[in-house]
Amino acid sequence: MALQEKKQLRAGLIGAHLSHSFSPQIHRALADYEYRLIELERDDVGAFLTGHEFDALNVTAPYKKDVIPYLARLSDTAARIGAVNTIVREQDGSLTGYNTDYEGLTDLIMDLGVPLADKKVLVLGSGGASRTALTVATDMGAKSVVVISRSGEDHYGNLDKHSDAAIIINTTPVGMYPNTKEAPLSLSHFPQLEAVIDLIYNPARTALLQDAAARGIPCRNGLLMLVSQARRAAELFLGTTVSRTLSKKIAADMTKETENIVLIGMPGCGKSTLGKLLAKTLGRTFVDADDALVKEAGLPIPEIFRQEGEAGFRKRESKILEALGREKGQVIATGGGCVTVAENYFSLRQNGKILFLDIDPKGLPTDGRPLSSTRSPEVLYRERLPLYKKFADVTITVTRDINENLKRIKEALI
Repeated sequence: MALQEKKQLRAGLIGAHLSHSFSPQIHRALADYEYRLIELERDDVGAFLTGHEFDALNVTAPYKKDVIPYLARLSDTAARIGAVNTIVREQDGSLTGYNTDYEGLTDLIMDLGVPLADKKVLVLGSGGASRTALTVATDMGAKSVVVISRSGEDHYGNLDKHSDAAIIINTTPVGMYPNTKEAPLSLSHFPQLEAVIDLIYNPARTALLQDAAARGIPCRNGLLMLVSQARRAAELFLGTTVSRTLSKKIAADMTKETENIVLIGMPGCGKSTLGKLLAKTLGRTFVDADDALVKEAGLPIPEIFRQEGEAGFRKRESKILEALGREKGQVIATGGGCVTVAENYFSLRQNGKILFLDIDPKGLPTDGRPLSSTRSPEVLYRERLPLYKKFADVTITVTRDINENLKRIKEALI
């Protein structure tokens, strides 16, 4: 249930670059009040705080320290961390600063379910978010908290000193959209690792988190932290209490709404037809990866195979999937052989739920499909089945009945 309406409340977010911010969406789900995005240059922050009418603000990078001189008081947590992300105007007109990132990260760690007490924690990065992570980990009883930066005593060149780390919290932007292939480090250095938290939430699964998942290590992105810090900010804005359960629901709804639906399977199994119907039903954009490849190449697929061979085609295909996978909220139909290139899994999984449409290969069409014309669909199916299953989050048995297949896909997405 949303908070009690208070439409007169004037709130918003100040920062440098806000075009991709989820904050308005989150605050609409929490309550009904005016919430604006306000992009400011650093030199304009002071003038805005002293000269504009507002009731409450959130503050994001890079101004979480810049706002402090303009505040009459700080909460204990904000003072300890040395950064403010929430400002409330008091009845006398003065401004109080809070740090609700603290509660957001605490909620995220609790949801992950891996206790920090008596554990060695590595915090990657030395910026403002790093200080929050350091404070939270210390308060949660960590045995030691080590900050890894690009320089200083503990850095990326001497990670062997910390191979006994149990928890890693990434507070750097490394791996954030659009540079999603990057990771701050390899988890191979840490044989005793119990959990990984990456405060990035775009993409949903960074290279670091995919590394953790592949090793069977519990991991989370920063979306729940973002929603939970907004929940606590809304409490301060409105002087009320909001259930943590609402934070989890909003985060889950946002994940479902923004996650790509990726269809993989044999050539001719119906990925494009079903993808178009599914996208229309869900009000999403449909993208056919083969069509996108043909458009970029300016050549039909058989001609690409003739000129460049399968290796050249796969290279082009991987480039297309890398670009599509970075975006959100799409239905993507892939080529039947995309699973033969391991790196395509990362591209598709970073923001996507992958559905394998499993069909009996007998009688599948081969026209216009170079590999299907040289090897039978049955042979290709036997070769690729382990790869389809390795890529897939969900396997859906499909037939020639389009309506029944669409129904099964929808049921799998609930």
